[in-house]
Amino acid sequence: MYSHLLPEFVVERREDRCIRCRACERQCPNGVHVYDSDLDTMFSLEENCVGCQRCAVICPTNALSVRHHPAEYRKNSSWTRDRFQNLKKQAETGGVVLTGSGNDKSYRIYWDHLVLNASQVTNPSIDPLREPMELKTFIGRKPDTLKINMEDGEPRVESELHPNLELETPIVFSAMSYGAISYRAYKSLARAAKESGTLFNTGEGGLPAEMRAEFGSNAVVQCASGRFGVDKDYLNSAAMLEIKIGQGAKPGIGGHLPGEKVAEHIAVTRMIPRGTDALSPAPQHDIYSIEDLSMLIYALKEATNYEKPVSVKVAAVHNVAAIASGIVRAGADIVAIDGLRGGTGAAPLATRDNVGIPMELALAAVDKRLRDEGIRNKCSILAASGIRCSSDVIKAIALGADAVYIGTAALVAMGCTLCQKCYTGKCAWGICTQDPYLVKRLNPEISTQRLVNLLSGWSHEIKEMLGGMGINAVESLRGNREHLRGIGLQEWELNTLGVKGAGE
Repeated sequence: MYSHLLPEFVVERREDRCIRCRACERQCPNGVHVYDSDLDTMFSLEENCVGCQRCAVICPTNALSVRHHPAEYRKNSSWTRDRFQNLKKQAETGGVVLTGSGNDKSYRIYWDHLVLNASQVTNPSIDPLREPMELKTFIGRKPDTLKINMEDGEPRVESELHPNLELETPIVFSAMSYGAISYRAYKSLARAAKESGTLFNTGEGGLPAEMRAEFGSNAVVQCASGRFGVDKDYLNSAAMLEIKIGQGAKPGIGGHLPGEKVAEHIAVTRMIPRGTDALSPAPQHDIYSIEDLSMLIYALKEATNYEKPVSVKVAAVHNVAAIASGIVRAGADIVAIDGLRGGTGAAPLATRDNVGIPMELALAAVDKRLRDEGIRNKCSILAASGIRCSSDVIKAIALGADAVYIGTAALVAMGCTLCQKCYTGKCAWGICTQDPYLVKRLNPEISTQRLVNLLSGWSHEIKEMLGGMGINAVESLRGNREHLRGIGLQEWELNTLGVKGAGE
């Protein structure tokens, strides 16, 4: 069938600069660049280009540039180029249009409509270079009251203390499973988490046995619907357990790792046969009621001798506040909320772009509901989806989060350019692939250092912003919406976020 699809990108080559080194040909996993030996020239199959920019970055003479294809259909507000292309693609294939990464539609990004307070005369600012500034965060259930007995002049806590995790910064690496990303990328996240005093989430792909002793104390291990790699040793090797019910990029949908990605080591880690599709059912078949969820939470606590906090991860949906309340009352120590812009390796385009709600609105609603019910201290809240910079982290904490998950930002730090073709397994940067030739492109030492640098830079900026607000500890900002003001938001949005308009 002759394709009616226009190329997404145009590849421009400056012939006066091109030295025919063929680096672009070797670097492109999609077969865009081809060398013609008879003419001693390079030409481009633009219909194969995904816009990853690998060739342009690698080109030693800067001869290449890749940009969106200028061809356009007749202007039509209803029938945009994207809708044309997707419809034609389905007409040619009869399948579901897949995509990777997070929602890229022009829904309102609330972080960009919230501004922070700053100290002036009556409440002086704090200089984080000369004054102590505390970013340390404790994740887990807190006691209702703190009883201290001063026997023999020594303080002794008598209140029941639940297991809590100590983070040096309120930023955690989000769930990305081994298999969905390469072993080098996966291990880079683990090493960076350990060096930075925070956590990484294994996703639902298990934790390789050889990594458990070194990185288990910084690992959040998931118990998802497929139960890949889940056994008692896996659970006890980790710092925290997470029951994955949903994710922001595809609420109500299960997971699928194609069999061609399930190499020997991945198969052993996931405890499935090599080369078989790793399918996670859409529902958690253990959970059909809040009572079922409670049984699973306490089963995990029992399996780990009540020494590790248990999180429940859900997608941000319409009634997420009520769901979160039920999760806390079922015994969870942490509620993780993944919003509309949550990233993924593969999701149906229609689901990713249309199902769920923005995390900012969900976070504010959940924090308010738990406070109104008097149970906010019984859990920590982890907010995930669309955290792009340190100011997003600050605003999320002011809306009620204890800490945030970052996924896409971490991948970008390692080299990802958001070409959104993760599901093909042809990641030119060696991140979302299991191709032995491509995975070598990611240097684990360099990518680890990039991730450490990212967390260090964000943490410095958070301290600067806290100091400017006259706050010396991140604990004092949590849920303090008086430090936020909205700009360009409607009244219902301000009410949902629980913030005043700028100037009020």
